[in-house]
Amino acid sequence: MTVEAVLSSAPPVDRATAIRLVDARVREAGTSFFWAMRLLPRARREAMFAIYAFCREVDDIADDGGTQAERLAGLERWREEIAALYRGRASLPIAVALEQPLREFGFREADFLAVIDGMEMDARADIRAPSLAELDLYCDRVASATGRLSVCAFGVPDERGVRLAERLGRALQLTNILRDVAEDAARGRLYLPRELLDKHGIAGDDPAAALRHPALPAVCRDLAGIARAHFDAAAAALAECPREKVRPAATMHALYGRLLDRLIAADWADPHRVVSVPTATKLWLALRHGLL
Repeated sequence: MTVEAVLSSAPPVDRATAIRLVDARVREAGTSFFWAMRLLPRARREAMFAIYAFCREVDDIADDGGTQAERLAGLERWREEIAALYRGRASLPIAVALEQPLREFGFREADFLAVIDGMEMDARADIRAPSLAELDLYCDRVASATGRLSVCAFGVPDERGVRLAERLGRALQLTNILRDVAEDAARGRLYLPRELLDKHGIAGDDPAAALRHPALPAVCRDLAGIARAHFDAAAAALAECPREKVRPAATMHALYGRLLDRLIAADWADPHRVVSVPTATKLWLALRHGLL
């Protein structure tokens, strides 16, 4: 049985087993967040691994969880599991791994539910050319809500941490959208906002047509400008927080800021081209922001 299957299965497991399963899931994911999360003390790192595993689990349900009815049912199961977690009755391994961090760091139930709501936006129908307001709501739910959980794990649950989560979450999610334009189009999705598409003369909401349109780079440049504004605001928020507590956020800010730079330099001339940050640079950024 795969790690993913075990994480989604019953009966309940003990905390030590749950932590091992979550750790394996995070390592298997090969996420850029891994090195940032590794910078944290053990209790906070375990909390972040569990948050990441939760987000990855509901994202997988929304993307690859079967029919629409099956995807919605899977997300509803997680709403029930979050409610159970807050009643002290967690059963799924990821929720079991969240029990102790919840007691220690005081995560808000509303933020877990917001993440699920964001995934439901994907599960109900392929998002195509949302309004700027709808895109901002999506980013808040799938990314900034995760950030609000994360700053609690970091130890900055106050308004400083919330400001950081709001801006950095949006910056990271918009960068993901700009990186994954072709991949999302292959799934039938087009996250580029209606207002920017209209501005540059791209009519309709067909992802393949938008990908072929000569104005696509102009749309992406405008969205990159919005992402850059969020990065700048996130940098100001980082400066307000105790540096030793937000090193993972500083690492992700630097890594994704570098990725956005590389995307802008490539200018979406070939939206199918894979643009990434070299592994050596990722390690250097992790060391720089983790040790200095």
